[in-house]
Amino acid sequence: MKSIFWFMGLLVTLASCQSCDSQEEVHEEIHEEIGAEEGTPTGTEEETSEPTYVLPEIDLNHWKVTLPIGRDGRPIEVEPPEILAYATNETLKPFMYNDSIAGALVFHTYPGATTPNSSRSRTELREQMEPGSNSVNWTFSQGGRLKGRLEMEAISQDLDNDYHRTIIMQIHGRLTNAQRDLIGQKDNNAPPMLKIYWQDGKVRVKAKVLKNPNVSDTEVLYTDAWTDDDGFNFNEEVGFNPFSLEVLVSDGRMEVILNDSEAVVYEDDNIKKWGIFENYFKAGNYLQTSDAGAYATVKFYELEVSH
Repeated sequence: MKSIFWFMGLLVTLASCQSCDSQEEVHEEIHEEIGAEEGTPTGTEEETSEPTYVLPEIDLNHWKVTLPIGRDGRPIEVEPPEILAYATNETLKPFMYNDSIAGALVFHTYPGATTPNSSRSRTELREQMEPGSNSVNWTFSQGGRLKGRLEMEAISQDLDNDYHRTIIMQIHGRLTNAQRDLIGQKDNNAPPMLKIYWQDGKVRVKAKVLKNPNVSDTEVLYTDAWTDDDGFNFNEEVGFNPFSLEVLVSDGRMEVILNDSEAVVYEDDNIKKWGIFENYFKAGNYLQTSDAGAYATVKFYELEVSH
């Protein structure tokens, strides 16, 4: 009899243990389902991370920007200190804004308002050595360095499906007041010595040369004394990828460097005679077409100037 009762007790115990095991499994399944619904890590799924936001480290204290929209017949310009609040400036926001995922300052433009000496529109920075003033500039003998890391994000195409082009960096000349008065000109405008283009996925450089190498010191001041050279194309294709550009100027010398690996140097008589002008750097997005519907968007990750 004892053996029978012992055997029956063993069966009950085994059945109870199997029931306990089943309940534990059920509880574990329920816990996993609740955890998945509530977002609790279960140890079986990869954790998701929040995106990292990065603001571009570009000092705008010595830059003003020209926009493709106008007021009173002229493009709107925003100078320091107002330009420092570009992220909340309702006028600037459509044209100059942050890509905080990429950590870039974006310049967007399309055909619109133009400056008096141009038929093209732009969203472009103009260097101001003295914030808020265009009157303080530099000469080649004083020297300068402009360096940027940038990327063409998007640009329109013409009717032949060729990309439009845009100027991304410049060295622009400026007459002193005395030079302006000497040649009887109404403003201080002088030609741009250097224009750097994004063109068909490559970087193209154009510099100014004299039409007549034997011009006098007065004749050299006239804009029509100068013309564009044949231009220079860097071999490397940058396409829509980030790239770096550096411009170095010193007395009688100008150098443009792409990605720290390829360079073009100018140090001829044209550069030497250019030393008579004052200059300022420009950077941004100066679209070279007036086609309806055209546009360009350029990102700058880095931009720095020194003299």
